[in-house]
Amino acid sequence: MNTLKRLLYVEDEPDIRAVAQVALQHIGGFELKVCESGEQAVREAVAFAPDMVLLDVMMPGMDGPGTLRALRALPELRAVPVAFMTAKVQPNEVAEFIAMGAVDVIAKPFNPMTLADQVRALWEHHHG
Repeated sequence: MNTLKRLLYVEDEPDIRAVAQVALQHIGGFELKVCESGEQAVREAVAFAPDMVLLDVMMPGMDGPGTLRALRALPELRAVPVAFMTAKVQPNEVAEFIAMGAVDVIAKPFNPMTLADQVRALWEHHHG
C-alpha cells in the first residue's frame, strides 16, 4: 500500500493556513505544499506530485469545486484523492462534495492535534 507523505493544502485564510501547517507538518510529519488559492494549486500541483489534496471550499477566484475540476483535468492528478475542508458539513452538502469527486469532507474548525490522524484515516479508508 502506498504511504501518505505529500499533502497539497489549499486555503486562502492565513490564520487557518498557519494552524493547519503546524498540525500537518510539525505534528503530523507530512511533507506539505501550501497554496493560497486554487489558481496557485493548479499551477504547482503537478510539480509537487501530492499523494493527497486538502482543499478549502470557499475561496475567492477559483473556489474548491472549481479547483477540484481543474486538478482532475490534469492527467497526473486524475487519481489523487481530494478531501474538502469546510464548515459546510450538512449531509446533503457532504453528498454533493462526494458526487463532485471528493473522497470525504473534513469539518472546520478542525482540531490541530487530531487533523493529521483524520487525514491518515481518510487515506486508509480510500486505499482500504
